[in-house]
Amino acid sequence: MLQAAVGSVSLLLDGKPYVTVRCDDLSAGHNALSAEDFAPKRYPFYFPRRPIDSISGASFFFVRVMPDSSRRPIDGYALITCLVLCIIWGLQQVAIKAAGSDVSPMLQVSVRSGVAALLLLITAKFVLHEKWNPKLRWRDGFLLALGFAGEFFFVAEGLRFTSAAHMSVLLYTAPLFAAVGLAIKLPEERLSVIQWGGVLLAFLGIGAAFLLPALMSHSPAAEGSELWWWGDILGLCSGISWGFTIIVMRVTTVSEAAPTQMLFWQLAGGFVLLFPCALLTGQNHFEGTAIGWTSLLFQIFIVSFASYLVWCRLIKIYLAARLGILVFMTPIFGVILSVLLLGESVGLPFVAGSLVVFCGIMVVQRPHFFQRRRSS
Repeated sequence: MLQAAVGSVSLLLDGKPYVTVRCDDLSAGHNALSAEDFAPKRYPFYFPRRPIDSISGASFFFVRVMPDSSRRPIDGYALITCLVLCIIWGLQQVAIKAAGSDVSPMLQVSVRSGVAALLLLITAKFVLHEKWNPKLRWRDGFLLALGFAGEFFFVAEGLRFTSAAHMSVLLYTAPLFAAVGLAIKLPEERLSVIQWGGVLLAFLGIGAAFLLPALMSHSPAAEGSELWWWGDILGLCSGISWGFTIIVMRVTTVSEAAPTQMLFWQLAGGFVLLFPCALLTGQNHFEGTAIGWTSLLFQIFIVSFASYLVWCRLIKIYLAARLGILVFMTPIFGVILSVLLLGESVGLPFVAGSLVVFCGIMVVQRPHFFQRRRSS
């Protein structure tokens, strides 16, 4: 089991405090350290690579102490805030779909990103007075923007063919692809046997979500699109793109950036990349109807600016891993709101496949819970 850190600060590397941690059980130590209490930095000897010393079967590691190591567990305020955020994010696809005939989806996501990026820049510099990391590489920032732009490119394109309910579910397969990518990229992110089982379960669920509706004739085709399967594939691509964005945040200099700095790169890059796509693909239709303006203003001020800014604040105060689990309420609200506001129908086969997908993702994200259950 993981024992308490020896002393307080053992040494300084690059001006950052580190502590020495003793770990009698390597796997248990890795689980504890990689959750939320520590933020390892990529040094040749950082946990969980080769220990710096071994005494009586116990391994010792240098682990970086987070500047905000006193992050709070989830309380009532965080729970209610996350609930509101999940409703907003679940409503996002519904708004894009509802206003799609008045404002082209690609134009919606590009314009909202550009205006929100400008608002965020002003707020971060003149209201929050945040210091951004000047060492963030342009190449890494571009990769971050590319992942974000790709995510909403596929969302905008996919919503032309499939339902907002399907898109809400398929978009949130991102943690699955991020976990697999990180396991390949970083040795310390290797997946356990249980986690690989969760990956397999999730992919089986994805297959079921695609195949069962087609075989049993429960598809969004009844709503006017015979290419619903293509929209679902694009929805899955949006999840892959979001997963790519998570990997970029983890393995590049973006990991050292302030949350608002990360968000600005995504929003500004999203506008720069998506607006030309909207023009080149002819998705620049705009009618100043009430629903068109409502959707656009909702996405600019509520989704892309306010909700993302609140989320940046939450991840600085609370344990990130716990918040990540709460975010999985978003597709639930997305499906419910799609049914209530758009009158969409969600067939039982797709629901069954989606439940299998999220069970698999939960196994990948929280394997320790299932390990404890199995051993008890």
